[in-house]
Amino acid sequence: MVLDVLYFAWVRERIGLGRERVETTAVTVADLVAELSAREERYALAFADLKSLRVALDQDLAEFSAPLAGVREVAFFPPMTGG
Repeated sequence: MVLDVLYFAWVRERIGLGRERVETTAVTVADLVAELSAREERYALAFADLKSLRVALDQDLAEFSAPLAGVREVAFFPPMTGG
């Protein structure tokens, strides 16, 4: 499957990209993270602490255990704060 993967805030800064198209065999978000982390050290650093990240699938908040079937877009970002 092919996914559009978006990175925001410090995730984007660590990876050096705001978005990319990824071909993957991942079944869940966690599988996708594992694939991306194995690519290069910059990805591994960005995904080192999943507790400091949130994920959205097709613009809906999701868990890292969520399935990717039917998903077109995955976005990774730090927790949002109010203000």
